[in-house]
Amino acid sequence: MSETGTISSPATLAQEAIQLLKQLIATKSFSKEEEGTAALIEAFLNRKGIPFQRKKNNIWAYNQHFDPSKPTVLLNSHHDTVKPNPSWTLNPYDPLVQDGKLYGLGSNDAGGSLCSLIVTFCYFYDNPHLTHNVVLAATAEEEISGREGLEMIVDDLPPIEFAIVGEPTEMHLAVAEKGLLVLDCIAHGKSGHAAREEGENAIYKAIEDIQWIRNYQFPKVSPTLGPIKMSVTIINAGSQHNVVPDACKFTIDVRVTDQYTLEEVITIIQQNIQSEIAARSVRLRPSSIPVEHPIVKAGVKLGRTTYGSPTTSDQALIDCPSLKMGPGHSGRSHTADEFIYLHEIEAGIAQYIQMLEEVIL
Repeated sequence: MSETGTISSPATLAQEAIQLLKQLIATKSFSKEEEGTAALIEAFLNRKGIPFQRKKNNIWAYNQHFDPSKPTVLLNSHHDTVKPNPSWTLNPYDPLVQDGKLYGLGSNDAGGSLCSLIVTFCYFYDNPHLTHNVVLAATAEEEISGREGLEMIVDDLPPIEFAIVGEPTEMHLAVAEKGLLVLDCIAHGKSGHAAREEGENAIYKAIEDIQWIRNYQFPKVSPTLGPIKMSVTIINAGSQHNVVPDACKFTIDVRVTDQYTLEEVITIIQQNIQSEIAARSVRLRPSSIPVEHPIVKAGVKLGRTTYGSPTTSDQALIDCPSLKMGPGHSGRSHTADEFIYLHEIEAGIAQYIQMLEEVIL
């Protein structure tokens, strides 16, 4: 319980979280356009009397009795959303409650997690007996892996011992997460007239490389994340029907496990295909936390399961053990008529608190 006693039960905390979530849903917050939701989070913390800092659309705050000599726990989630797809039958910005569900864009990904972590932070905020500091970070641009989100403020934060990253996992424990590598490739040929035996068709060269990409299996398989997965997702070549193309561009989406560095993956691919490769970034690295870590053991004690996540989140941007966990279901993310169950939020808050109490009290 908070020392002041002003916030206590998960039910009370859930009411505050749900009210904030409704306000966030009603405010458009596409990636790079999160000014409105940042202002709402500022206003919430102001009402609580909690000082905070802001850089662009990222907001962070420290527990009242922050002590630099203590280790620090980071509670992080994002307040940006994707744009609604055309299949929505409801108003994506109308926080509708029906049959125990709260509908709205960003309700599940990741508003439920964000608001649950915010009130969890408030719960611990003024407790003078914590063994760890607690830092809250509500950040931007997660959905586009942008550089003006969590990455922008990492150097402003104290050293982090471990982090909880809020994403919809049904409150199960994602103890590892694949990294993301996007490779833009060009197969080079030689142009010529299609009616004559001229040129070298770059499309055919690209096909050879794509076949290798489709069939290759990296030898080392992660116990938590399984094998590396490569998918060719974009291809473009040719200008007119009677010209043999001299270039074929294609893009590879590579989901990297903890068994390889991103640089090692690039080297292996380059050694096996003839196309030119350019990596868009090597920022989004695999992340994990030991299953023996106290915060993981606290979750297992509550009956939650551990697993490796195939999707990428802001975990990739923090260089410390991190656990991805939050209310909601990953399968609802980015879908039409997105929703989260109200009971998921209350149960999620209770679990966040119970797990943290095992570690920081």
